[in-house]
Amino acid sequence: MKPTVYLFDIDGTLISTGGAGRRAMLTALGRAAHGASFSFAGMTDRMIVRKALEEAGVEVTEATINATIARYLERLTAEVAAETVEYLVHAGIMEALDAVAAVGRSAVGLGTGNVERGARIKLSRVSLNERFDFGGFGCDAEDRSELIRIGAERGAARLGQTREACRVVVIGDTPRDIAAARAIGAEVIAVATGMVSVDGLAAHDPDHLFADLTDRAALAALLNS
Repeated sequence: MKPTVYLFDIDGTLISTGGAGRRAMLTALGRAAHGASFSFAGMTDRMIVRKALEEAGVEVTEATINATIARYLERLTAEVAAETVEYLVHAGIMEALDAVAAVGRSAVGLGTGNVERGARIKLSRVSLNERFDFGGFGCDAEDRSELIRIGAERGAARLGQTREACRVVVIGDTPRDIAAARAIGAEVIAVATGMVSVDGLAAHDPDHLFADLTDRAALAALLNS
């Protein structure tokens, strides 16, 4: 099997936080929250803050973005702990992670718009942090395709390979995941476990598309078998 780097998105793909992340972000934005009426799906944390501030008519600086992210992270811990109804690991995820981890010459990481600390806060609630020791994060780049590239290079380095020598597979639930994978020449597996329907994802032509990873063909797609 060709050396393979797997990059899993978090929100809507691995887990649902029951809106904890959005609530934390709106609290962090304060008066600028009225500029955040758009969907956060597939956006990086820094992009969300930038867009919300712009739409609220607030001057956007790196210092303002950094301060907002810091407030968000402080609030996120409380929101994650408080959500008791809809915090869950999506169907088929644990089986998929077991399968790819068992394959030789594979590196399993994250490809997420969350800044790394936020990603770890979210995953710790469902004991998934230990499954991912690297990734591309929203603190690496504001542009999703760039953070995916960084994650792919980190995974390849763990395999002692160049990125070009590896099969890179992005698993996500939004058109932005698909576009980011395409931008770096990666394979993409789309799942309709987030806010976008199967038909909505199909319009963006992913390599593979499933309602969720319990589909019998999903593991075969992951393992290229």
